[in-house]
Amino acid sequence: MSTAPLWIEGSFRPSADGGAGFQAWNPVTGRPISGEYPISGRCDLEAFLAAATRAAPILAEAPPDAIARFLEEYATRIESHAVALSGLAHEETALPVRPRLFEVELPRTVKQLREGARIARSRNWREPVIDTAANLRAQRGPLGKPVVIFGPNNFPFAFNALSGSDFVSAWVAQNPVLAKGHPGHPHLTEALAHLAQDSLDVAGLPPGSIQLCYGLEESSGFALAGDSRVGAVCFTGSRPAGLALKAHADSAGIPFFGEMSSTNPVFILPGALDERGEALATEIATSCLLGSGQFCTKPGLIVLPSGPPAETWIGTLTGLFATAPTAVLLAAGVRDRFEAALARWAEAGARRLTALRPIAEAGFRAQPALFSVDVQTFLAHRTELETEAFGPAALVLFGVDPTEMPHLAAGLEGQLTATLLSAHNGADEVFYAPLATVLRMRAGRLLNDKMPTGVQVSPAMNHGGPFPATNQPGFTSVGLPGAIRRLSALYCYDGIRPARLPAELANSNPVPGLWRLIDGTWTTGDID
Repeated sequence: MSTAPLWIEGSFRPSADGGAGFQAWNPVTGRPISGEYPISGRCDLEAFLAAATRAAPILAEAPPDAIARFLEEYATRIESHAVALSGLAHEETALPVRPRLFEVELPRTVKQLREGARIARSRNWREPVIDTAANLRAQRGPLGKPVVIFGPNNFPFAFNALSGSDFVSAWVAQNPVLAKGHPGHPHLTEALAHLAQDSLDVAGLPPGSIQLCYGLEESSGFALAGDSRVGAVCFTGSRPAGLALKAHADSAGIPFFGEMSSTNPVFILPGALDERGEALATEIATSCLLGSGQFCTKPGLIVLPSGPPAETWIGTLTGLFATAPTAVLLAAGVRDRFEAALARWAEAGARRLTALRPIAEAGFRAQPALFSVDVQTFLAHRTELETEAFGPAALVLFGVDPTEMPHLAAGLEGQLTATLLSAHNGADEVFYAPLATVLRMRAGRLLNDKMPTGVQVSPAMNHGGPFPATNQPGFTSVGLPGAIRRLSALYCYDGIRPARLPAELANSNPVPGLWRLIDGTWTTGDID
Protein backbone atom coordinates (compact mmCIF):
# COMPACT_ATOMS: atom_id res chain seq x y z
CA MET A 1 0.00 0.00 0.00
CA SER A 2 1.48 3.35 -1.03
CA THR A 3 1.92 6.12 1.52
CA ALA A 4 0.80 9.63 0.60
CA PRO A 5 3.53 12.27 0.79
CA LEU A 6 3.95 15.09 3.25
CA TRP A 7 4.10 18.69 1.99
CA ILE A 8 7.35 20.32 3.11
CA GLU A 9 8.93 23.48 1.69
CA GLY A 10 7.15 23.32 -1.64
CA SER A 11 7.63 19.63 -2.36
CA PHE A 12 5.67 16.47 -1.66
CA ARG A 13 7.93 13.90 -0.06
CA PRO A 14 7.73 10.71 2.03
CA SER A 15 7.98 10.82 5.79
CA ALA A 16 11.52 10.68 7.14
CA ASP A 17 10.35 8.88 10.26
CA GLY A 18 9.33 5.71 8.44
CA GLY A 19 6.76 4.56 10.99
CA ALA A 20 3.42 2.88 10.48
CA GLY A 21 0.76 4.90 8.70
CA PHE A 22 -3.02 5.12 8.89
CA GLN A 23 -6.01 4.98 6.57
CA ALA A 24 -9.17 7.04 6.33
CA TRP A 25 -12.48 5.25 6.89
CA ASN A 26 -15.82 5.54 5.15
CA PRO A 27 -18.32 6.24 7.96
CA VAL A 28 -21.27 4.85 5.98
CA THR A 29 -19.72 1.44 5.30
CA GLY A 30 -17.34 1.30 8.24
CA ARG A 31 -14.59 0.19 5.86
CA PRO A 32 -11.13 1.69 5.24
CA ILE A 33 -10.50 3.81 2.15
CA SER A 34 -7.59 2.84 -0.05
CA GLY A 35 -4.38 4.78 0.55
CA GLU A 36 -2.11 5.15 3.56
CA TYR A 37 -0.96 8.36 5.22
CA PRO A 38 2.15 8.83 7.38
CA ILE A 39 2.26 9.44 11.12
CA SER A 40 5.06 11.93 11.61
CA GLY A 41 7.62 11.93 14.39
CA ARG A 42 10.57 14.07 15.39
CA CYS A 43 12.41 13.95 12.04
CA ASP A 44 9.42 15.27 10.09
CA LEU A 45 8.72 17.78 12.82
CA GLU A 46 12.20 19.25 12.53
CA ALA A 47 11.84 19.56 8.76
CA PHE A 48 8.45 21.32 9.13
CA LEU A 49 9.72 23.81 11.67
CA ALA A 50 13.00 24.51 9.91
CA ALA A 51 11.24 25.23 6.60
CA ALA A 52 8.59 27.44 8.19
CA THR A 53 11.21 29.34 10.20
CA ARG A 54 13.16 30.09 7.02
CA ALA A 55 10.01 31.35 5.31
CA ALA A 56 8.79 33.54 8.18
CA PRO A 57 10.92 36.68 7.58
CA ILE A 58 10.34 36.51 3.81
CA LEU A 59 6.57 36.16 4.18
CA ALA A 60 6.50 38.98 6.75
CA GLU A 61 7.92 41.36 4.14
CA ALA A 62 5.78 40.12 1.24
CA PRO A 63 3.67 42.73 -0.61
CA PRO A 64 0.00 42.70 0.44
CA ASP A 65 -0.96 42.12 -3.20
CA ALA A 66 0.98 38.83 -3.22
CA ILE A 67 -0.78 37.65 -0.06
CA ALA A 68 -4.14 38.57 -1.58
CA ARG A 69 -3.33 36.98 -4.92
CA PHE A 70 -2.56 33.65 -3.26
CA LEU A 71 -5.90 33.68 -1.42
CA GLU A 72 -7.80 34.61 -4.58
CA GLU A 73 -6.04 31.99 -6.70
CA TYR A 74 -6.67 29.35 -4.05
CA ALA A 75 -10.35 30.27 -3.80
CA THR A 76 -10.75 30.05 -7.56
CA ARG A 77 -9.04 26.66 -7.74
CA ILE A 78 -11.20 25.26 -4.94
CA GLU A 79 -14.27 26.55 -6.70
CA SER A 80 -13.24 25.01 -10.02
CA HIS A 81 -12.74 21.60 -8.34
CA ALA A 82 -15.85 21.85 -6.18
CA VAL A 83 -17.52 18.69 -7.47
CA ALA A 84 -14.50 16.45 -6.95
CA LEU A 85 -13.60 17.99 -3.60
CA SER A 86 -17.15 17.62 -2.29
CA GLY A 87 -17.12 13.98 -3.36
CA LEU A 88 -13.88 13.33 -1.47
CA ALA A 89 -15.24 15.04 1.64
CA HIS A 90 -18.45 13.04 1.48
CA GLU A 91 -16.63 9.72 1.20
CA GLU A 92 -14.47 10.49 4.22
CA THR A 93 -17.07 12.18 6.48
CA ALA A 94 -20.51 10.96 5.25
CA LEU A 95 -21.67 14.59 5.27
CA PRO A 96 -24.12 15.04 2.39
CA VAL A 97 -22.78 16.54 -0.83
CA ARG A 98 -25.98 18.57 -1.29
CA PRO A 99 -26.72 20.88 0.26
CA ARG A 100 -24.16 20.65 3.08
CA LEU A 101 -20.81 20.41 1.30
CA PHE A 102 -21.27 21.68 -2.26
CA GLU A 103 -23.87 24.39 -1.64
CA VAL A 104 -23.10 25.57 1.89
CA GLU A 105 -19.69 24.74 3.35
CA LEU A 106 -17.51 24.96 0.26
CA PRO A 107 -18.96 28.36 -0.81
CA ARG A 108 -18.50 29.59 2.76
CA THR A 109 -14.85 28.54 2.60
CA VAL A 110 -14.32 30.32 -0.72
CA LYS A 111 -15.99 33.42 0.71
CA GLN A 112 -13.59 33.39 3.70
CA LEU A 113 -10.58 33.17 1.39
CA ARG A 114 -11.76 36.06 -0.76
CA GLU A 115 -12.65 38.18 2.25
CA GLY A 116 -9.13 37.54 3.53
CA ALA A 117 -7.73 38.74 0.21
CA ARG A 118 -9.78 41.93 0.42
CA ILE A 119 -8.56 42.65 3.95
CA ALA A 120 -4.95 41.89 2.98
CA ARG A 121 -5.13 44.47 0.18
CA SER A 122 -6.85 47.10 2.30
CA ARG A 123 -4.33 46.51 5.13
CA ASN A 124 -7.09 47.31 7.64
CA TRP A 125 -6.12 44.28 9.73
CA ARG A 126 -3.06 46.29 10.79
CA GLU A 127 -5.25 48.84 12.65
CA PRO A 128 -2.73 51.72 12.56
CA VAL A 129 -2.80 54.12 15.52
CA ILE A 130 -0.96 57.46 15.49
CA ASP A 131 -0.44 59.92 18.35
CA THR A 132 1.16 62.96 16.74
CA ALA A 133 1.74 64.87 19.99
CA ALA A 134 3.75 62.04 21.59
CA ASN A 135 5.27 60.94 18.26
CA LEU A 136 4.07 57.40 18.96
CA ARG A 137 2.79 55.13 16.21
CA ALA A 138 1.62 51.52 16.37
CA GLN A 139 0.09 48.83 14.20
CA ARG A 140 -0.38 45.08 14.03
CA GLY A 141 2.11 42.93 12.16
CA PRO A 142 3.23 39.31 11.64
CA LEU A 143 4.31 37.14 14.54
CA GLY A 144 7.58 36.38 12.74
CA LYS A 145 7.05 32.68 13.45
CA PRO A 146 4.82 29.96 12.00
CA VAL A 147 1.28 29.30 13.21
CA VAL A 148 0.37 25.67 13.95
CA ILE A 149 -3.22 24.75 13.08
CA PHE A 150 -4.91 21.57 14.32
CA GLY A 151 -8.01 21.13 12.16
CA PRO A 152 -11.21 19.33 13.30
CA ASN A 153 -13.16 16.54 11.62
CA ASN A 154 -16.67 18.04 11.45
CA PHE A 155 -16.05 20.87 8.96
CA PRO A 156 -13.73 19.44 6.28
CA PHE A 157 -13.60 22.73 4.33
CA ALA A 158 -14.58 25.68 6.55
CA PHE A 159 -12.32 24.64 9.46
CA ASN A 160 -9.76 22.58 7.58
CA ALA A 161 -6.21 23.37 8.69
CA LEU A 162 -5.47 24.19 5.03
CA SER A 163 -8.51 26.30 4.13
CA GLY A 164 -10.47 27.36 7.21
CA SER A 165 -10.74 30.57 9.17
CA ASP A 166 -7.59 29.89 11.20
CA PHE A 167 -5.68 29.34 7.98
CA VAL A 168 -6.99 32.56 6.39
CA SER A 169 -6.29 34.53 9.58
CA ALA A 170 -2.71 33.32 9.84
CA TRP A 171 -2.13 33.97 6.16
CA VAL A 172 -3.49 37.53 6.11
CA ALA A 173 -1.23 38.30 9.09
CA GLN A 174 1.65 37.02 6.93
CA ASN A 175 2.63 34.08 9.10
CA PRO A 176 3.73 30.69 7.69
CA VAL A 177 1.26 27.90 8.41
CA LEU A 178 2.11 24.46 9.72
CA ALA A 179 -1.12 22.54 9.10
CA LYS A 180 -1.94 19.38 11.03
CA GLY A 181 -4.68 17.86 8.88
CA HIS A 182 -7.36 15.83 10.61
CA PRO A 183 -6.90 12.07 10.08
CA GLY A 184 -10.63 11.77 9.34
CA HIS A 185 -10.31 13.35 5.88
CA PRO A 186 -6.69 13.11 4.66
CA HIS A 187 -7.57 12.54 0.97
CA LEU A 188 -9.43 15.84 0.87
CA THR A 189 -6.63 17.66 2.68
CA GLU A 190 -4.04 16.24 0.29
CA ALA A 191 -6.11 17.49 -2.67
CA LEU A 192 -6.30 20.95 -1.09
CA ALA A 193 -2.52 20.94 -0.58
CA HIS A 194 -1.91 20.55 -4.31
CA LEU A 195 -4.28 23.42 -5.09
CA ALA A 196 -2.57 25.58 -2.46
CA GLN A 197 0.87 24.77 -3.88
CA ASP A 198 -0.21 25.81 -7.37
CA SER A 199 -1.59 29.04 -5.90
CA LEU A 200 1.66 29.76 -4.05
CA ASP A 201 3.57 29.36 -7.31
CA VAL A 202 1.30 31.86 -9.07
CA ALA A 203 1.68 34.38 -6.23
CA GLY A 204 5.46 34.01 -6.17
CA LEU A 205 5.64 33.37 -2.42
CA PRO A 206 8.25 31.26 -0.55
CA PRO A 207 7.64 27.49 -0.73
CA GLY A 208 7.97 27.12 3.04
CA SER A 209 4.95 29.35 3.60
CA ILE A 210 2.79 26.26 4.17
CA GLN A 211 3.67 22.78 5.46
CA LEU A 212 1.32 19.83 5.94
CA CYS A 213 1.38 16.67 8.01
CA TYR A 214 -1.52 14.21 8.36
CA GLY A 215 -0.85 12.46 11.64
CA LEU A 216 1.44 13.03 14.60
CA GLU A 217 2.72 10.78 17.34
CA GLU A 218 1.28 12.13 20.59
CA SER A 219 4.71 13.12 21.90
CA SER A 220 5.45 14.93 18.63
CA GLY A 221 2.17 16.84 18.83
CA PHE A 222 3.07 18.00 22.32
CA ALA A 223 6.60 18.89 21.20
CA LEU A 224 5.24 20.91 18.29
CA ALA A 225 2.82 22.88 20.48
CA GLY A 226 5.63 23.70 22.88
CA ASP A 227 8.42 24.47 20.42
CA SER A 228 9.85 27.97 20.88
CA ARG A 229 9.99 28.43 17.09
CA VAL A 230 6.16 28.47 16.97
CA GLY A 231 4.33 31.80 17.09
CA ALA A 232 0.84 30.54 18.01
CA VAL A 233 -1.27 27.38 18.08
CA CYS A 234 -4.89 27.12 16.88
CA PHE A 235 -6.90 24.06 17.86
CA THR A 236 -10.47 22.88 17.30
CA GLY A 237 -11.48 19.62 18.93
CA SER A 238 -12.13 17.87 22.23
CA ARG A 239 -11.46 19.42 25.61
CA PRO A 240 -8.99 16.74 26.83
CA ALA A 241 -6.87 16.99 23.67
CA GLY A 242 -7.03 20.78 23.66
CA LEU A 243 -6.00 21.13 27.29
CA ALA A 244 -3.10 18.71 26.85
CA LEU A 245 -1.76 20.73 23.91
CA LYS A 246 -2.39 23.99 25.74
CA ALA A 247 -0.27 22.84 28.70
CA HIS A 248 2.72 22.36 26.40
CA ALA A 249 2.16 25.66 24.62
CA ASP A 250 1.84 27.45 27.96
CA SER A 251 5.12 25.95 29.16
CA ALA A 252 6.88 27.71 26.28
CA GLY A 253 4.86 30.94 26.45
CA ILE A 254 3.20 30.28 23.10
CA PRO A 255 -0.29 31.78 22.57
CA PHE A 256 -2.87 28.98 22.32
CA PHE A 257 -6.34 29.47 20.85
CA GLY A 258 -8.55 26.45 21.45
CA GLU A 259 -12.19 25.78 20.71
CA MET A 260 -12.94 22.82 22.95
CA SER A 261 -16.44 22.26 24.34
CA SER A 262 -19.92 23.79 24.45
CA THR A 263 -23.41 22.58 25.34
CA ASN A 264 -25.05 25.75 23.95
CA PRO A 265 -27.99 26.06 26.37
CA VAL A 266 -31.43 27.03 25.10
CA PHE A 267 -33.76 28.66 27.63
CA ILE A 268 -37.45 28.51 26.74
CA LEU A 269 -39.55 31.14 28.50
CA PRO A 270 -43.17 30.31 29.42
CA GLY A 271 -44.82 32.72 26.98
CA ALA A 272 -42.92 31.19 24.06
CA LEU A 273 -44.01 27.71 25.12
CA ASP A 274 -47.67 28.79 25.23
CA GLU A 275 -47.46 30.73 21.99
CA ARG A 276 -45.67 28.30 19.65
CA GLY A 277 -44.61 25.21 21.57
CA GLU A 278 -45.04 22.70 18.76
CA ALA A 279 -43.10 24.84 16.30
CA LEU A 280 -40.27 25.27 18.82
CA ALA A 281 -40.07 21.51 19.32
CA THR A 282 -39.59 21.05 15.58
CA GLU A 283 -36.99 23.82 15.38
CA ILE A 284 -35.00 22.44 18.30
CA ALA A 285 -35.10 18.84 17.09
CA THR A 286 -33.98 19.94 13.63
CA SER A 287 -31.11 21.96 15.10
CA CYS A 288 -30.01 19.18 17.47
CA LEU A 289 -29.98 16.54 14.74
CA LEU A 290 -28.49 18.68 11.96
CA GLY A 291 -25.30 17.10 10.65
CA SER A 292 -25.92 14.14 12.98
CA GLY A 293 -25.56 16.53 15.91
CA GLN A 294 -21.91 17.16 15.06
CA PHE A 295 -21.99 20.96 15.14
CA CYS A 296 -19.99 22.77 17.82
CA THR A 297 -23.03 25.07 18.23
CA LYS A 298 -25.59 22.27 18.56
CA PRO A 299 -28.16 22.89 21.34
CA GLY A 300 -27.20 20.32 23.97
CA LEU A 301 -29.09 21.59 27.02
CA ILE A 302 -32.75 22.65 26.82
CA VAL A 303 -34.06 24.49 29.90
CA LEU A 304 -37.85 24.38 30.34
CA PRO A 305 -40.07 26.40 32.70
CA SER A 306 -42.13 24.55 35.30
CA GLY A 307 -45.78 23.71 34.65
CA PRO A 308 -48.02 21.28 32.70
CA PRO A 309 -47.32 22.80 29.23
CA ALA A 310 -43.68 21.80 29.61
CA GLU A 311 -44.58 18.19 30.32
CA THR A 312 -46.66 18.01 27.14
CA TRP A 313 -43.89 19.72 25.19
CA ILE A 314 -41.30 17.14 26.29
CA GLY A 315 -43.54 14.44 24.87
CA THR A 316 -43.64 16.23 21.51
CA LEU A 317 -39.87 16.62 21.40
CA THR A 318 -39.39 12.97 22.41
CA GLY A 319 -41.52 11.88 19.47
CA LEU A 320 -39.40 13.87 17.05
CA PHE A 321 -36.17 12.32 18.37
CA ALA A 322 -37.67 8.82 18.48
CA THR A 323 -38.76 8.90 14.84
CA ALA A 324 -35.54 10.43 13.52
CA PRO A 325 -33.37 8.09 11.44
CA THR A 326 -30.16 6.55 12.69
CA ALA A 327 -27.31 9.05 12.38
CA VAL A 328 -23.97 8.37 10.71
CA LEU A 329 -21.12 9.81 12.77
CA LEU A 330 -17.77 10.98 11.47
CA ALA A 331 -15.65 8.19 12.91
CA ALA A 332 -15.67 5.19 15.22
CA GLY A 333 -13.99 7.28 17.90
CA VAL A 334 -16.69 9.96 17.65
CA ARG A 335 -19.35 7.28 18.10
CA ASP A 336 -17.58 5.76 21.09
CA ARG A 337 -17.12 9.13 22.84
CA PHE A 338 -20.75 9.99 22.14
CA GLU A 339 -21.98 6.77 23.75
CA ALA A 340 -19.65 7.34 26.71
CA ALA A 341 -21.10 10.84 27.24
CA LEU A 342 -24.64 9.46 27.26
CA ALA A 343 -23.59 6.82 29.78
CA ARG A 344 -22.24 9.57 32.07
CA TRP A 345 -25.58 11.38 31.83
CA ALA A 346 -27.43 8.21 32.83
CA GLU A 347 -25.06 7.46 35.71
CA ALA A 348 -25.60 11.01 37.01
CA GLY A 349 -29.37 10.52 37.16
CA ALA A 350 -30.66 11.66 33.76
CA ARG A 351 -33.49 9.58 32.30
CA ARG A 352 -33.44 8.40 28.71
CA LEU A 353 -36.73 9.30 27.02
CA THR A 354 -36.12 7.64 23.65
CA ALA A 355 -36.10 3.85 23.51
CA LEU A 356 -32.74 2.21 22.89
CA ARG A 357 -32.95 0.14 19.70
CA PRO A 358 -30.35 -2.12 18.07
CA ILE A 359 -28.63 -0.70 14.99
CA ALA A 360 -28.56 -3.10 12.07
CA GLU A 361 -26.88 -0.90 9.48
CA ALA A 362 -23.14 -0.92 8.82
CA GLY A 363 -20.88 2.01 9.53
CA PHE A 364 -20.33 4.38 12.43
CA ARG A 365 -23.92 4.98 13.49
CA ALA A 366 -25.74 6.20 16.57
CA GLN A 367 -29.36 6.46 17.56
CA PRO A 368 -30.72 9.95 18.30
CA ALA A 369 -31.22 10.23 22.04
CA LEU A 370 -33.19 12.58 24.28
CA PHE A 371 -32.63 12.65 28.05
CA SER A 372 -34.35 14.59 30.82
CA VAL A 373 -33.38 15.59 34.33
CA ASP A 374 -34.95 17.58 37.16
CA VAL A 375 -33.37 20.66 38.67
CA GLN A 376 -32.25 19.04 41.93
CA THR A 377 -30.43 16.21 40.16
CA PHE A 378 -28.83 18.60 37.69
CA LEU A 379 -27.49 20.86 40.44
CA ALA A 380 -26.16 17.87 42.39
CA HIS A 381 -24.34 16.39 39.35
CA ARG A 382 -23.81 19.33 37.04
CA THR A 383 -20.22 18.41 36.16
CA GLU A 384 -21.33 15.11 34.64
CA LEU A 385 -24.55 16.51 33.17
CA GLU A 386 -22.79 19.42 31.48
CA THR A 387 -20.58 16.96 29.62
CA GLU A 388 -20.88 17.65 25.91
CA ALA A 389 -22.39 14.77 23.93
CA PHE A 390 -21.01 15.40 20.45
CA GLY A 391 -23.67 13.76 18.34
CA PRO A 392 -27.47 13.52 17.96
CA ALA A 393 -28.53 14.02 21.57
CA ALA A 394 -29.87 16.66 23.96
CA LEU A 395 -30.61 16.92 27.67
CA VAL A 396 -33.86 18.56 28.78
CA LEU A 397 -33.76 20.27 32.18
CA PHE A 398 -37.36 20.61 33.34
CA GLY A 399 -39.23 22.18 36.23
CA VAL A 400 -37.24 25.43 36.36
CA ASP A 401 -39.08 28.44 37.79
CA PRO A 402 -38.50 31.27 35.27
CA THR A 403 -37.44 33.58 38.08
CA GLU A 404 -34.72 31.05 39.01
CA MET A 405 -33.32 30.73 35.49
CA PRO A 406 -30.73 33.52 35.99
CA HIS A 407 -29.34 31.71 39.05
CA LEU A 408 -29.12 28.47 37.09
CA ALA A 409 -27.48 30.23 34.14
CA ALA A 410 -24.86 31.84 36.38
CA GLY A 411 -23.47 28.42 37.27
CA LEU A 412 -23.12 27.15 33.71
CA GLU A 413 -19.75 26.65 32.09
CA GLY A 414 -18.64 29.09 29.41
CA GLN A 415 -20.39 28.55 26.09
CA LEU A 416 -20.04 29.40 22.41
CA THR A 417 -23.75 30.26 22.29
CA ALA A 418 -26.72 30.81 24.60
CA THR A 419 -30.27 31.11 23.27
CA LEU A 420 -33.45 32.64 24.71
CA LEU A 421 -36.78 31.73 23.15
CA SER A 422 -39.44 34.27 24.11
CA ALA A 423 -43.03 35.20 23.24
CA HIS A 424 -43.55 37.60 20.37
CA ASN A 425 -46.41 39.33 22.20
CA GLY A 426 -44.24 40.62 25.05
CA ALA A 427 -45.45 38.13 27.67
CA ASP A 428 -41.87 37.14 28.60
CA GLU A 429 -40.35 40.61 28.98
CA VAL A 430 -40.35 40.40 32.78
CA PHE A 431 -38.14 37.28 32.58
CA TYR A 432 -35.97 38.23 29.62
CA ALA A 433 -33.72 41.01 30.94
CA PRO A 434 -32.48 39.31 34.15
CA LEU A 435 -31.72 36.10 32.26
CA ALA A 436 -30.10 37.81 29.27
CA THR A 437 -27.85 39.83 31.59
CA VAL A 438 -26.42 36.65 33.09
CA LEU A 439 -26.17 34.70 29.84
CA ARG A 440 -24.40 37.62 28.16
CA MET A 441 -21.41 36.87 30.43
CA ARG A 442 -21.57 33.09 29.89
CA ALA A 443 -21.48 32.90 26.09
CA GLY A 444 -19.71 34.44 23.14
CA ARG A 445 -22.89 34.72 21.06
CA LEU A 446 -26.32 35.48 22.53
CA LEU A 447 -29.33 34.58 20.36
CA ASN A 448 -33.02 35.43 20.53
CA ASP A 449 -35.76 33.35 18.93
CA LYS A 450 -33.52 31.48 16.50
CA MET A 451 -31.39 28.34 16.62
CA PRO A 452 -27.63 28.57 17.22
CA THR A 453 -26.51 26.04 14.62
CA GLY A 454 -24.72 27.74 11.78
CA VAL A 455 -22.02 30.40 11.98
CA GLN A 456 -22.18 33.35 9.60
CA VAL A 457 -18.94 34.57 8.04
CA SER A 458 -19.30 38.17 9.17
CA PRO A 459 -17.05 40.76 10.83
CA ALA A 460 -19.69 40.98 13.58
CA MET A 461 -19.56 37.24 14.36
CA ASN A 462 -18.10 35.88 17.58
CA HIS A 463 -17.31 32.19 17.39
CA GLY A 464 -15.66 32.04 20.78
CA GLY A 465 -16.59 32.34 24.42
CA PRO A 466 -15.52 31.80 28.04
CA PHE A 467 -13.77 28.59 29.07
CA PRO A 468 -14.25 25.76 28.19
CA ALA A 469 -15.90 26.90 24.96
CA THR A 470 -12.51 28.45 24.24
CA ASN A 471 -9.60 29.47 26.41
CA GLN A 472 -9.50 33.05 25.10
CA PRO A 473 -12.89 34.77 25.60
CA GLY A 474 -11.77 37.99 23.94
CA PHE A 475 -11.26 36.41 20.52
CA THR A 476 -13.22 34.77 17.71
CA SER A 477 -12.11 32.06 15.29
CA VAL A 478 -14.64 33.16 12.64
CA GLY A 479 -15.19 36.66 11.30
CA LEU A 480 -12.53 38.90 9.83
CA PRO A 481 -10.66 40.97 10.84
CA GLY A 482 -11.43 39.86 14.42
CA ALA A 483 -9.97 36.39 13.92
CA ILE A 484 -6.77 37.86 12.48
CA ARG A 485 -6.00 39.79 15.70
CA ARG A 486 -5.24 36.51 17.50
CA LEU A 487 -2.37 35.76 15.15
CA SER A 488 -0.73 39.17 14.97
CA ALA A 489 1.76 41.10 17.08
CA LEU A 490 1.46 44.75 18.14
CA TYR A 491 4.34 46.85 16.84
CA CYS A 492 5.00 50.23 18.48
CA TYR A 493 7.29 52.91 16.97
CA ASP A 494 8.51 55.59 19.41
CA GLY A 495 10.23 58.64 17.99
CA ILE A 496 11.07 56.89 14.71
CA ARG A 497 12.09 59.24 11.90
CA PRO A 498 9.45 59.63 9.16
CA ALA A 499 11.57 58.01 6.44
CA ARG A 500 12.01 54.91 8.60
CA LEU A 501 8.35 54.30 9.40
CA PRO A 502 6.25 51.56 7.78
CA ALA A 503 4.09 52.91 4.98
CA GLU A 504 0.88 52.43 6.99
CA LEU A 505 2.18 54.77 9.72
CA ALA A 506 3.53 57.50 7.46
CA ASN A 507 1.91 60.92 7.34
CA SER A 508 0.50 60.11 3.88
CA ASN A 509 -1.99 57.24 3.84
CA PRO A 510 -0.60 54.64 1.38
CA VAL A 511 -4.00 53.04 0.64
CA PRO A 512 -7.18 55.06 0.00
CA GLY A 513 -9.34 52.65 2.02
CA LEU A 514 -7.01 52.21 5.01
CA TRP A 515 -8.59 53.42 8.24
CA ARG A 516 -6.17 54.87 10.78
CA LEU A 517 -6.81 56.13 14.31
CA ILE A 518 -5.08 59.52 14.28
CA ASP A 519 -5.18 61.49 17.51
CA GLY A 520 -8.35 59.68 18.60
CA THR A 521 -10.26 59.93 15.31
CA TRP A 522 -10.67 57.18 12.72
CA THR A 523 -9.93 58.56 9.26
CA THR A 524 -8.67 57.55 5.82
CA GLY A 525 -7.02 60.93 5.38
CA ASP A 526 -3.43 62.09 5.61
CA ILE A 527 -1.67 63.91 8.45
CA ASP A 528 -1.14 67.57 7.58
